[in-house]
Amino acid sequence: MSHSRWRRAATAALAALAVSGVAACGSAEAGPPTLNWYINPDSGGQAEIASRCTEAAGGQYRIAVSVLPRESSEQREQLIRRLAAQDSSIDLMSLDPPYIPEFAEAGFLAPVPDDVAGRASEGVLPSALAGASWDGQLVTVPFWANTQLLWYKKSVVQAAGLDMAQPVTWDQVIDAAQQQNTQFAVQGRRAESLTVWINALIESGGGSIITDPSVDAPENVQLGLAEPPAAEAARIMRKVADTGVGGPALSTAGEDENVSAFEDGSASFMVNWPFVWPRAQEAVEGGTLDRAVVDDYGWTLYPQVTAGTPSAPPLGGINLAVGAFSRHPDLAYTATECITSTENQTYYFTTNGNPASRASVYDDPAVVAEFPMAGVIRDSLELAAPRPQTPYYNEVSGSLQRVYHPPSEVVPEVTGPEAAALIQAVLAKEELL
Repeated sequence: MSHSRWRRAATAALAALAVSGVAACGSAEAGPPTLNWYINPDSGGQAEIASRCTEAAGGQYRIAVSVLPRESSEQREQLIRRLAAQDSSIDLMSLDPPYIPEFAEAGFLAPVPDDVAGRASEGVLPSALAGASWDGQLVTVPFWANTQLLWYKKSVVQAAGLDMAQPVTWDQVIDAAQQQNTQFAVQGRRAESLTVWINALIESGGGSIITDPSVDAPENVQLGLAEPPAAEAARIMRKVADTGVGGPALSTAGEDENVSAFEDGSASFMVNWPFVWPRAQEAVEGGTLDRAVVDDYGWTLYPQVTAGTPSAPPLGGINLAVGAFSRHPDLAYTATECITSTENQTYYFTTNGNPASRASVYDDPAVVAEFPMAGVIRDSLELAAPRPQTPYYNEVSGSLQRVYHPPSEVVPEVTGPEAAALIQAVLAKEELL
């Protein structure tokens, strides 16, 4: 099935399930319990999986989906407000990894049963497990994992003399882009994507934004923003800006703007998520992108900060959480095992473009046929590092975005300490974002 056809079919399935969910919530429950699954927007894949798992349950339960806002910060806000009011209608949630510690510390997540935790961890990539955990415990069920690759144009790499069969550094890519008079597309706008870039650079340099979360006294959170890896991250960000390879719109560039620049030829290098590939295929099918452009696409692991030291690519994705006030937590956890089955993760990867958390999925012939870079995605997830794990993630990310934006004003050995001071002041309630 073509991408455009499955997208139309999936949208119809999503609409049908959303209507059934509203009807179920508006009347007294009759028959099997209805589990309400609050999902992030996608191309209909989660709705289809809900339908599959409802059928597989054999009358034990039904799953109805409710779609959250598109922005992850807005998803967090809506769920937090409802859970703070002890909303029992929230049975399942598709939860962004950075917010998991906050939900866990607030008591908003039903504990994962030991037997479910054991099965949910089998064959799961280590970064996906790390992103689903808090304080050494699995508190959510890994669903799909995401990471960024370094995308490049083969023709430009050849002209620049770069050997992409070997790991490359940020400096090498920046220098090659400057030499070839092309752009290196990165996410520089003041948004969550900027925190993703900052964190990946610092982690790749061997550091961490937060070295001790200090849950009991947030104002005592220990930060690594004054350490050498943070200074090196700032140097790279400033070099992208000063050389001009980030493009004239660096301070407003996000994932979508970057991939547009990569498609139209303005950029020949880019760090971005795997959605780049299905988007290109759909554009070719729709006649808006020449096949020759896509045939020139290459991909490899996220750039290294220091030559010889493996990078720590960004970690994204979605995990499944069970609401602490659900009337049916046992059934909800049973449903998570159906939703995250190898079969459903394979389906979700091949149709919606969201990479699996289970390593074995990357060897499936259907996955490899749809995503020829599947092996590189898996290798990247083996190295990936989560964003700062802290119940105060919203405050930390907001502070970083304020101080590190725009990239053209980042100063090594200055910006990091300034961001640390703001984070500590915000956590101590001495300053507002």
